[in-house]
Amino acid sequence: MAEEENVKVAVRVRPMNKRELGRKAKCIVSMKGNITTVTNPDDAADVKSFTYDYSYWSFDGYKEEPNGYFAKQSPNSNYADQNTVYNDLGGGVLANAWAGYNSTLFAYGQTGSGKSWSVIGYGANKGIVPLFCNDLFNGITQNTEEKEFEVRFSMLEIYNEVVHDLLNPTKNKKGLKVRQHPKKGFYAEGLKMALVTNYNEIEQKMNEGTVNRTIASTNMNATSSRAHTIVGITFIQKFRNDVGQETAKQAVVNLVDLAGSERVESTGATGSRLKEGAAINRSLSSLGNCIHALAERSSGNKVRVPYRDSTLTRLLMNALGGNSKTIMIAAISPADINYEETLSTLRFADRAKQIKTKAVVNEDPTEKLLRELREENEKLKKMMQGGKIDKDFIDSDGNGIDDRAEGDLKKKWEEEMKARMLENEQEMINMKKSYEEKLKMAQKDSVDPSIAKKEQDKSHKPHIYNLNVDPMLSGRIIHILKPGMNTVGNRKGVESTIIMVSPSIQEQHAEITVGQGGKVTVKPTNTDCRVLVNGSQVQGETTLCHNDRLVFGATQMWVFQNPLDKKAAKMNNQDITFEYAQEEIAAKSGVDMSSKGDAEWSRVQEDLLEVMPAVEEANSISEELDKLVKFEILMVAPQVLGNERGRTEVHVKMKNLSNGTEFVWNKEKFLNRLYLMKEMYQKYEDEEEWQKPDEEDPFKESLDTEVHIGTTQVNLQPLAYNVELKEQLEITNYKGADVGLMNVELVPCDSSGHEYTEADDKFVDEPVDLVGKSMHFKVKITSCNGLPNKYADMYCTYRIYLEEEDTKTKTVSETSNPTFGHSKMFSFSPVTEQLVHYLKNGTLNVKVMGKQRVRRSAMPYNKGLTTRDLLKSDRAVFSRTANLMNGFQMNGRVVDPQKQSIIVELLLMKKTQARLQQKVDSVRKLVKEAENISKIRVSTSLLKEVLQANSPEQADMIIRKIADEPDYEGYGPGSGMYSSSVCAVL
Repeated sequence: MAEEENVKVAVRVRPMNKRELGRKAKCIVSMKGNITTVTNPDDAADVKSFTYDYSYWSFDGYKEEPNGYFAKQSPNSNYADQNTVYNDLGGGVLANAWAGYNSTLFAYGQTGSGKSWSVIGYGANKGIVPLFCNDLFNGITQNTEEKEFEVRFSMLEIYNEVVHDLLNPTKNKKGLKVRQHPKKGFYAEGLKMALVTNYNEIEQKMNEGTVNRTIASTNMNATSSRAHTIVGITFIQKFRNDVGQETAKQAVVNLVDLAGSERVESTGATGSRLKEGAAINRSLSSLGNCIHALAERSSGNKVRVPYRDSTLTRLLMNALGGNSKTIMIAAISPADINYEETLSTLRFADRAKQIKTKAVVNEDPTEKLLRELREENEKLKKMMQGGKIDKDFIDSDGNGIDDRAEGDLKKKWEEEMKARMLENEQEMINMKKSYEEKLKMAQKDSVDPSIAKKEQDKSHKPHIYNLNVDPMLSGRIIHILKPGMNTVGNRKGVESTIIMVSPSIQEQHAEITVGQGGKVTVKPTNTDCRVLVNGSQVQGETTLCHNDRLVFGATQMWVFQNPLDKKAAKMNNQDITFEYAQEEIAAKSGVDMSSKGDAEWSRVQEDLLEVMPAVEEANSISEELDKLVKFEILMVAPQVLGNERGRTEVHVKMKNLSNGTEFVWNKEKFLNRLYLMKEMYQKYEDEEEWQKPDEEDPFKESLDTEVHIGTTQVNLQPLAYNVELKEQLEITNYKGADVGLMNVELVPCDSSGHEYTEADDKFVDEPVDLVGKSMHFKVKITSCNGLPNKYADMYCTYRIYLEEEDTKTKTVSETSNPTFGHSKMFSFSPVTEQLVHYLKNGTLNVKVMGKQRVRRSAMPYNKGLTTRDLLKSDRAVFSRTANLMNGFQMNGRVVDPQKQSIIVELLLMKKTQARLQQKVDSVRKLVKEAENISKIRVSTSLLKEVLQANSPEQADMIIRKIADEPDYEGYGPGSGMYSSSVCAVL
């Protein structure tokens, strides 16, 4: 009988990591009971709360025990340690496995949020997987019933929609095919299922899979932030039931460590061009879509669940809405610099808890299972002989199949038929084999003993070990250095003793020599071979010290350790991390990595540390494949992007060295393109067809792509005083350099569009005087002058106040001095304080857009040089790009953001001075007129009217009234009158 229940959801917040502590990040997460609350760091009033099955506070309140385990600091501490999390979640998975239910536990969250910490754990702080496996075998050992137990272990990785078997990585480079079975659901065909007899064997297999995963990552394949890992444990119990039949109870437990959820971000790609957003990690996007659809189903709506949209969702179909009891761990960072990602994760988890699954006990007599398998194969053979396509066969989940021609559909149908028959036959063979036979076969396939030997050797021999952005993958690859010379090179360098796969690794790249007395040196083979020691590039032989950081080429990052030098090892025993090494390289490249306690600057640093090595890697691939493309980091202020507020962003400029065109990509788009570049390089390395048509080539950008030529900022302050602004303002590009001038006007007018003149004089002394009245003004963009002649189809775009859509001028081509003749009137009635504040303090950001064109005279200007030749003179891509400046900073002069403010202030001062001079002149006229008619007293009301007059003509009309005013007997402070002598003083 099916047991329906909701997916259980737990949220866990981890402690601050070293980088966040260094940046003085603030904690924005709080928990009370099962409620998790997150506060917007930019708005303390913006607080959002979510309720889950469990909310685990693992931020503080712990102490480290002698064995390294983090336990509660005191009985009253609300710290959730590893055992607490396991007892709540893993204990249920274990109970389900014994009962014969399938279970799935998956961890979701951004890279570095603590997913692996909860699922796998570190050191003494073991996670759910090892604790579950250990308890499973303890239970088997202590079981006194007459049962036969079988435990099988598998480990796979999904990268770029391809399934890789981590226990058998060389079997199929193109990955395993995902098939569908009526009972199993989707499965990876040919996935190795290793028989294990105790916890140590599982631990060894897990280490073996992790090493294989690390090798793939180090050799430019998947990284933890872009790949999903699924550990599968199949637990079979064989026994005789109440009527004496041999029975099998089987439970499949999937423990899933998902890729970093920040990869779901938008890339800005449109249409079908490369489909960057989908290509980079379609799996997570599809997972979100499936969870949303399943949540809708739970609410009673009939919707299609798109399981087939990705490899991950097909393999997790049972876990999401089928025969499984499912738990989700949402791992979140507590730091303010990760607010957006944290909020996104909490919302994702909130939807997941609405999903319902229907789990059944997988228990049947062996004879019945064998009979069903035989019957199904007979049915499949008859269907094959008949040749009639059964679409339901390849769409048994009822979620629809992709559209394809009948011939292709039949081919797929036959392929699926044969695969299912083969799977059934293999299952029948396994069921008939005795446990002893299976064990004997498993012993032939034991763990590679060289892995254990290297672990032993590193304690007393000089060696290097790898660094990876994922702490789980750091230290997994070890190269023991033999006495004498050790050569580092790529796969083509057959004599190399240390093989590294990377586009920038030469056949003979470097030499590491272990000399007499344990002295170790490193030397690049030639000047083209990039070798960094502690962040600095070296040219000649350099002596290595314990814990030195080494970088070979663009991506190969290692740590040197020399246990023979016991004194150095004792003095320098710090834990070297990937982040530490990257920050060191950044600092040596001129990037300010100091902690300023500024959240905005911390986010910029985070982006820089991610993009800097990626740019070096992209340039290396371009060089190796001779793509004639160069990449460079840009630091872009929000105003340059056309945004009034926001933070400085890291962008990457792509320059085509063959035609001179340049395109600026945001961080996400660049990293997604790099993902495709790496895939292209991998095919090149494997000697497969790697060239792609232009529309699919990640190094190419269409000339029809609109580019941001530059931005002009127009100070709106004159409008707050009803003053006209006519200026010729600089157009500034990404680098802060002038690329032309824009003639722009802000003109106050009446409701009919009549523009106010000097004679109208609608100037107000204080902007607040506009509140409650009607206001009208025009924005005019007449022309631009001196734009670079490489642009065509140019236009300007801007957005005023609360507008949701941009206003665009007409498009102009074939000139460097486009005339737009643009004018648009804006009306506000009544004027609000918010509008006044916007006009007084805001700016109008006008972006100039266009398309690049290639002149014949400029093509080609590389003069037959290769990409390597062109880049050789410009290796230090970072040193010129990372210096931060005030203003709109960039790789050029500084653009002073105060310049236009000074111009506007001067304009307003002139206007104010003219108004005050007018008032003084009018008062003088009033005094003179009083003297001419021998009038010694003037009423204050008349004087007030004169001072409030908007023009000299209006003042003159008021002054003429003086003759009609009566004379008064007394005057003074209490009389409401002033003498002409007092007026003269005024």
